[in-house]
Amino acid sequence: MPVFASDMLSSVAYAPDEILLALSLTSLVALTVAPWIGVAVGAVILVIVACYRINVKAYPSGGGDYEVASKNLGPRAGLVVAAALLVDYVLTLAVSMTVFAAYITTAFPVLAPYRVPVAIIGILLITLAGLRGSRATPVLLAVPTYLFLGAVFLTMCVGLLRVGAGDLPQAETADYTVAHTGINDEATLGLATVLIVLRAFSSGSVALAGVQTVATAVPAFKKPRGKNAGNTLLLSGLLAALMLTGLTYLASVTGVKYVDDPHLYLMRPDGSAVSAEYEQEPVLAQLAHAIFDNAPVMFYLVVLVAALVLIVAANTAVEGFPGLASRLARDGFLPRQLATKGDRLTFSNGILLLAFAAILLVVATRASATTLIQLYLVGVFASFVVGQAGMVLHWNKRLRLVIESKARVRMHLNRLVNGAGCVIASGVLLVVIVSKFLAGAWLAVAAMAGLFMIMGAIHRHYSRVARELAPETDSESRTIPSNTHAIVVVNEINKPTLRALSYARVTRSSQLEAITVAVDEDSAAALQRQWNEMALPVPLTVLDSPYRELVRPLLAHVLAIRRRSPRDLVIVYIPQFIVGRWWEHILHNQVALKLRTRLLLVPNVVVVSVPWRLRSFSRQYEGDGPENDNPLYRQA
Repeated sequence: MPVFASDMLSSVAYAPDEILLALSLTSLVALTVAPWIGVAVGAVILVIVACYRINVKAYPSGGGDYEVASKNLGPRAGLVVAAALLVDYVLTLAVSMTVFAAYITTAFPVLAPYRVPVAIIGILLITLAGLRGSRATPVLLAVPTYLFLGAVFLTMCVGLLRVGAGDLPQAETADYTVAHTGINDEATLGLATVLIVLRAFSSGSVALAGVQTVATAVPAFKKPRGKNAGNTLLLSGLLAALMLTGLTYLASVTGVKYVDDPHLYLMRPDGSAVSAEYEQEPVLAQLAHAIFDNAPVMFYLVVLVAALVLIVAANTAVEGFPGLASRLARDGFLPRQLATKGDRLTFSNGILLLAFAAILLVVATRASATTLIQLYLVGVFASFVVGQAGMVLHWNKRLRLVIESKARVRMHLNRLVNGAGCVIASGVLLVVIVSKFLAGAWLAVAAMAGLFMIMGAIHRHYSRVARELAPETDSESRTIPSNTHAIVVVNEINKPTLRALSYARVTRSSQLEAITVAVDEDSAAALQRQWNEMALPVPLTVLDSPYRELVRPLLAHVLAIRRRSPRDLVIVYIPQFIVGRWWEHILHNQVALKLRTRLLLVPNVVVVSVPWRLRSFSRQYEGDGPENDNPLYRQA
């Protein structure tokens, strides 16, 4: 539970905030609507958890909604789910670290102006821990998770005891009033109220985030994996629903106020607006302040433990995103580099990509949790809807194959639960899209659509490359080239050039020639004289270059050979210095790099780089002198 379900549990650190934020538009907190929304969200949590308990037992391989949708609804539906989940994992990390920064700045107000850097530092710490892949991670994650559960339940118990004893605690913002935000027409107030309540419900549904993490992590559980993962889901869902309901009730009775922009909408008891320096505390922090008014140390304990559990919640994204990206890469929908593990046996490329995307979101939104949550919910419920629709089809197929009555009854019941989950998730998704589309949800839809198209294009590319690279059965495709024409590129006579000539002669090509370009006539003539004096056993061809170009005449010579003998293989040997310092790369091999790049585009042409390691490379990487002084080279 601490490793894979902490995201669901930690959501109660910000889900009540989003409920009160939406209800603040009509000051409905005083009418005790918030607790009933908490109850409704808790009921949805339990329904979705029941659905996913069935999912993980039916598909214990860890594919989650992606596997369910791909197998039952087709690869396109699987891609829709994959795009939604990838966006969700990025937002999980961004939201968790943004709320983490809010709690840190609540405990230490001096850091309030640096909320964005604090969130980025949190992302970098999580990334570093993910890249290290420490085996002690489950133990380290368990402590903050259980401390958070203890802190929240202690807050709830003490608060409920004080309410029952008549010692009603008052939040710091209880005497504040919330300015109306433009809803003044009484004729439309009823409809607006319904929409606001639905929006508050959809905002609170962020507590459902993290259910997919358990579903995709089933292989990490001990056997029986499906049963253990289902039990983890059930326990986590019950705890999250209970905490959310309790906190929203306490927020209502203690008079907590939470608004979008306190400088505009939050008024002091005397009717004046709060100052620009006023920093709004999260709902859980306000409750801790009110309930433990006689024990200030408990306030700091609750706030810091909440910050710690948000770090643990962010770890679920580091666990889930690289695994899903690796599976998609193996299926050919993402770059293959995401499928491989690094030297610490972690999907390091996926972790780095996740961190980069999360940092971009934090910077773009200025660490605004509310803005990020508007993006969050679309992907969460889109994957719920498609996954549960796939499970309904899964049970339809199984029912056609099973005759035994008890098994059929169980399957009918499972189909009923998954169908109910699909209908409820569809309703919530509709509410989210209607109430939050213009508030930022359209960005999540656009990101999912873009990812869907990108993954489709990558898959088509890999499929096309595989078809082109597949060996053909006809004998003509296996025919050895008629002749091989070797060319050694010569700029001056030196050790690298002589080595290239030696390598070219060893290959015993049908034809062998050395080529130089006469950029300067005097230098070309001197090179020809030196060549003749050394009696080198390879003919030297001098190419004219009226415009003093090096690459184009060589390329034209190779193309002329290809036109004369299309079936011949042309091998071009290019001497190249290997240097040891970064700035030396700027001074050498630029022409060789350009020529090699151009020649690689010509069919039936093989480019061979013949390396000569300079003294700087030997000292930098091998600890000895130049090649001629190294006994290993002489022995070779």
